[in-house]
Amino acid sequence: MADFLQTLITAITLGALYALIALGYTMVYGILKLINFAHSDVVVLGAWSSLTIAAFLLPRMGQDLDHPAGWSAALVLIISMAVCALTGIAIERLAYKPIRNSPRLNALITAMGVSLFLQNAGQLQWNVIEGVTPVVSGKIVARGTDPKTILLDQPIALERSSHYLLKISPAGSNPIERKVTADPGEYAAQTPILTADPIGRAQVRDATFTLVSVSTPLNLPFGKMPARVPTLVSEDRPAFEHRFTSTFTRPDGTVQTVQKPLRISWVHLAIIGTSLILMLALDFLVFHTRLGTAMRAVSFNMQYAALMGIPIDRVITITFVIGALLAAAAGFLYGQMYGQLQQTAHYAWVLLGLKAFVAAVVGGIGNIRGAVLGGLLIAFIEQFGGFYGTYLFAGASAYTDVAVFVLLILVLILKPSGVLGSTAQEKV
Repeated sequence: MADFLQTLITAITLGALYALIALGYTMVYGILKLINFAHSDVVVLGAWSSLTIAAFLLPRMGQDLDHPAGWSAALVLIISMAVCALTGIAIERLAYKPIRNSPRLNALITAMGVSLFLQNAGQLQWNVIEGVTPVVSGKIVARGTDPKTILLDQPIALERSSHYLLKISPAGSNPIERKVTADPGEYAAQTPILTADPIGRAQVRDATFTLVSVSTPLNLPFGKMPARVPTLVSEDRPAFEHRFTSTFTRPDGTVQTVQKPLRISWVHLAIIGTSLILMLALDFLVFHTRLGTAMRAVSFNMQYAALMGIPIDRVITITFVIGALLAAAAGFLYGQMYGQLQQTAHYAWVLLGLKAFVAAVVGGIGNIRGAVLGGLLIAFIEQFGGFYGTYLFAGASAYTDVAVFVLLILVLILKPSGVLGSTAQEKV
């Protein structure tokens, strides 16, 4: 029971991510009949921009990246969504709008070009945060009574969200470094400052110092891959944990009791809750607002909608913005779920985008509710196929991706319009 429920929670969580990405594909296709292959790269942009914003902004707001305040996740998500929304507008205006009336092959090639551009642009390197930042310099007065303390001639302030290092330069000797372990706060001149290791008296004689703030260098693409993502959703303790006890008899007649835990983390709840809110908001927007009526009218017939006074360009731009917002949320939640991000052109991102596209096709490309259904269906096949497949043969979990694309082939053969899609009838 524990294994089944744990697999179910994981499947729902992963399915919510697939659904968010698939919604972007299906909305653009519903309006323009265009497969926007660059959409998955906007997801990557959402993940990396979330990491950049968190690492750059939160420490400057006094937040520790290891234990930030609860509101920090919402702040990072909102800013990341704004970044991706602007990117979505730029993609639509600069790449797709000039060829809107061109043959579909032109639009398809353009979409692939935009995707490659975003992938490769994400691999450019530039510094966002320096690894070492000087804070104050001066002379060392003396060593304290404790060999690990030191007296400086300058007042210093230690912030809770930073780590500090003393670079000591004795006269006529090699420089040394000591990690500062004093509590955060303001220290007046000649106040004992605690360090991690003892300091010799000869090392402080006629010596100067430089206090530096040490942080993890933040580069794009963040140096070594994969990059660790700050845990903005609390993982100190699970949201729910229960242990299931099962008893079975071994072949030798002995009775053995096994306990298996069911663990639901705050990340699971955050992903499911955020995805559900965004999906319901999108459903309400499309089916219960004037803007949604205009979007459905444009998807039905763009020329007729223009004759009815609907601003086509504005509706298309808003569609790209909504898709980018959902992509940003998916990228942010993906980073929180897995705790690390791969390079922008890594195959993991490509596979994620392909699975979301499969979800959109299986559910019915152009159908919003079908995209959600397709995302959940793909995730259930992956998780339960991998779990129960191991009872059939070892290594079954390695073939879950094969099962996903086999499902795509079956759907295209048996119901090409998708599970919830409707077959378009054209008169000859």
